[in-house]
Amino acid sequence: MATFYMIGYKWLGMSIFVRAKITMSKTDKIENKILDVAYKFFINKGYKSTTMDEIAQELGISKKTLYKYFPGKMELLASAFDMLASKLSIKVNAVLDDKFLPYTTKLKYLLSNVASDIAPINPKILDELREYAPQIWTELLNYIRESGYLRFQKLIQEGIEKGYVLPNTNVAFVVFVYTSAIQNLIDNKFLSQFPEEMRSGFNFSPSEIYDQAIQIIFNGILTDDAQKEFRQI
Repeated sequence: MATFYMIGYKWLGMSIFVRAKITMSKTDKIENKILDVAYKFFINKGYKSTTMDEIAQELGISKKTLYKYFPGKMELLASAFDMLASKLSIKVNAVLDDKFLPYTTKLKYLLSNVASDIAPINPKILDELREYAPQIWTELLNYIRESGYLRFQKLIQEGIEKGYVLPNTNVAFVVFVYTSAIQNLIDNKFLSQFPEEMRSGFNFSPSEIYDQAIQIIFNGILTDDAQKEFRQI
């Protein structure tokens, strides 16, 4: 049985993506509620268009009370994306560590979970992170890239050992394709590094490119039996 921990999010200055397993206090519950509301505003409206006034109003508290928990909008933004990273970690790790789940179920969950959590984010907020909060942007990009790399690599290795993934699979290349697809989901400038002739032939949204990459991976590395099992999930 997987164990879940409630996470408290704190503005920690230099270290943005720091998470700790703690017992939920009343303060933690209020902070988490604030972060849930703020995150929805940020991903839907963007950073510049979101105000502390409307966050406070949505929460039914005064702006003065809001500032007691978070000293400014930038700190709130950092903590909100820290929350995203923590939620992703908790959900994905719980599934990957479950010894009773079939391999194909784990694989499908990991891939669909990443897309469902990241794809809805308004590209506007990601552009604003890059421009106005480069440290937060870099931390987020590195976290998603590194965690995706480590988890997916572990899962592919497990698939080879259990006979679900073809034994001659180049794990490093497969992980590269996967992490590139994830980066394209959150970085709309990722494709700009490639020639225009190549980019003009895509005609896909970032989420569609992600889906195409996943299909290529599945068809290329899974055994016939694993592909049949995967399609039935």
